[in-house]
Amino acid sequence: MKLITTKVAAPMALTPDFDRFIDRVLGTPFFNVPMTPVESVWVPALDYSETEKAYVCRLEVPGIPKENLDLNLNGQVLTVSGHREIKREHETEAFYVQERQVGRFVRSIRLPGPVAEAKIEATVNDGVMTITLPKLEVTPKSRIMIK
Repeated sequence: MKLITTKVAAPMALTPDFDRFIDRVLGTPFFNVPMTPVESVWVPALDYSETEKAYVCRLEVPGIPKENLDLNLNGQVLTVSGHREIKREHETEAFYVQERQVGRFVRSIRLPGPVAEAKIEATVNDGVMTITLPKLEVTPKSRIMIK
């Protein structure tokens, strides 16, 4: 077997001058015209873990009131949805740059096992929604003696 090696070109290192050029061309609105905010679909960051007694899900939801969040469990699928609205200080306010994500989101997670639905807890603290889903306690199988 013959081994052929090739050299791959290293990616071009960007210089600060090039970064400033891109910021000037793409980072500012064309002809200094304000941007019109558009509602979009976005996905909040999610952490999903498991402890001995529960599954734990954490979502970043800063700026979203509890009333705009919805939590549903359908079988073993947890669905979190909500929306963040555009808030303007003044009606005549026009954005030149708007980087915060707004609009609706939906996240669904398949749970690896059944949970105690009545004991599910959800809290929002410092912009992080924590959902604790206690696992169902499985009773150990017992052997039945045949008489």
